[in-house]
Amino acid sequence: MDILTKIKNKDAVIGVLGLGYVGLPLALRYSEVGFKVLGFDVDQGKVDSLALGESYIAHIAGAAVASACANGLNATTDFSRAAEVDALIICVPTPLNTYREPDLSYVIDTIESVIPYLRQGQIISLESTTYPGTTEEEIQTRVEKAGFKVGEDVYIIYSPEREDPGNKSFSTHSIPKVCGGITPACLEVGVALYGEVIDQVVPVSSTKVAELTKLLENIHRAVNIGLVNEMKMVADRMGIDIFEVIDAAATKPFGFTPFYPGPGLGGHCIPIDPFYLTWKAREYGMHTRFIELSGEVNSAMPEYVVSKLVDGLNEAGKSLKGSKILVLGIAYKKNVGDMRESPAVQIMQMIQNKGAHVAYCDPHVPVFPKMRKYEFNLKSVRLDKESLEIYDAVVIATNHDCFDYDLIKEKSLLIVDSRGQYREFANNIIKA
Repeated sequence: MDILTKIKNKDAVIGVLGLGYVGLPLALRYSEVGFKVLGFDVDQGKVDSLALGESYIAHIAGAAVASACANGLNATTDFSRAAEVDALIICVPTPLNTYREPDLSYVIDTIESVIPYLRQGQIISLESTTYPGTTEEEIQTRVEKAGFKVGEDVYIIYSPEREDPGNKSFSTHSIPKVCGGITPACLEVGVALYGEVIDQVVPVSSTKVAELTKLLENIHRAVNIGLVNEMKMVADRMGIDIFEVIDAAATKPFGFTPFYPGPGLGGHCIPIDPFYLTWKAREYGMHTRFIELSGEVNSAMPEYVVSKLVDGLNEAGKSLKGSKILVLGIAYKKNVGDMRESPAVQIMQMIQNKGAHVAYCDPHVPVFPKMRKYEFNLKSVRLDKESLEIYDAVVIATNHDCFDYDLIKEKSLLIVDSRGQYREFANNIIKA
């Protein structure tokens, strides 16, 4: 196949569609090893930033972006340029709609935008998390309708992203990459495509297997977090520190993997993926009770944190209504600026709805961004002795390393700790 030769010689042009937390690192990696890369995005702001060699994602260094741009990385909002590339790698969001059903509109819009410009010999790879059958139903069907024979004219694969923003132990190239193809020829091309930039490619027998693999990975995490969140609430009633329990259990060298509780689930994958599988399972007459139960537990955690805040204020003779509350950390995980599905934002909304005055501090999110479901006209406040003393309570929603926890403990009237940052018991600390 000519495309295999082009990949091996790094003559293939790589197109990355969607330049967010998944697409941008992948584009940088292909550029790093010597491929010409063309990025596509509907956001003109991202395209403009890349034209200047600047990063718009906090944990991705500007120097890495500038280096890639110097090596020929370009970005555009013009999807007709899909004809210029040999591989089209789709890295767009797959959220849920208001009914907690899969929203594939980004995937469908993207593939329909490039279908008119497809040509023989091109590769289409979907990386967006989705339910088993999506690649066949939404991409293969449209490609074949356009007159292409999959496995001969065009090669279609599914290779789920495994990015973990801010995790310094793993990078794009060091995380093994699962890959499934519509046909054996598609799989061969997919393994070659990713084998140039990923240390280990894991081939599987079909795109459905690859799709379900991604869901299993994240549902495994969601279910175990749901378990430990429920254990946290039981332990709290018993006056036991769940974090001490987890640390003790983790000393067992087999049969136990530590998961840690928190204020709820965040990020694009873990809060969403279980619903992709439960929705698809209904087509087969299955009710995924275990998975749905863990989702219910995790979804209830922001409300649990707010209830602990209400209890703490009541003990101090105050009501939540009219109180000044500072939320520390509004990204979904520590040390990044990623706001997707962040439980901290749900907590802020609940606090505000109950009549309190809410503010936040998060150096990784200087200005509250535009979000589909939430709107706060706020900027991150400074964190110092004077500012802490004006709030009736501080809620630790995301435990960034940059926070001065000794200062917070010393100067805060009340701390609601949803992350187990403080292991000791103190009069002004409520563990949530």
